[in-house]
Amino acid sequence: MVQQGCKPPQLFHKMHQPKIKILAIPGSVNDGSTSHQVLKYIAATFNHQIDLEIYAGLGTLPHFNPVTDSKGAPAEVMQLRTRIAAADGVLFCTPEYVFSLPGSLKNAIEWMVSTTLFSGKPVAMIVAAASGQKAFESLDLIMTTIESVLPDTSKLLIQAAKGRVGQEGEISDEDLRKKSAVWYNPCCTP
Repeated sequence: MVQQGCKPPQLFHKMHQPKIKILAIPGSVNDGSTSHQVLKYIAATFNHQIDLEIYAGLGTLPHFNPVTDSKGAPAEVMQLRTRIAAADGVLFCTPEYVFSLPGSLKNAIEWMVSTTLFSGKPVAMIVAAASGQKAFESLDLIMTTIESVLPDTSKLLIQAAKGRVGQEGEISDEDLRKKSAVWYNPCCTP
């Protein structure tokens, strides 16, 4: 029984839970891209629930080389691995280039394959592109293969993204907004 004026213990506990730490990895190296805008929108909209860090080093990672990796990964790669390990979940938001993932994003993921960082790690993915279907399928297959936790509710394909995502990353298309409302709140929790 709860006394008048007191909060139930479980409600109080929920109010003081730490924010979920999300590492957001955009598939584009362009800070003004739709992918970056969507990630900034998510960070601002859900800042009371999640602490979202947008990874900015995608363009500085060296090309993946398994020989180099076996001898000791470069510092930039080790920094990314440390950030992934420290995150409660990882959110990918990417365009589609020539019916595939952007090479810079694929390169970053390839540096992680020799680790178990994604094994059991909650992951969410957004593909925002003209079509996006092939990049969506590819990223889904890769994340499943490296054993990340990627439920269907953590996957979002935004086709015709230029017309459906506003300048600030907000979803301007009413049908897509309804579909994505569940997904956006919050991402990366299995």
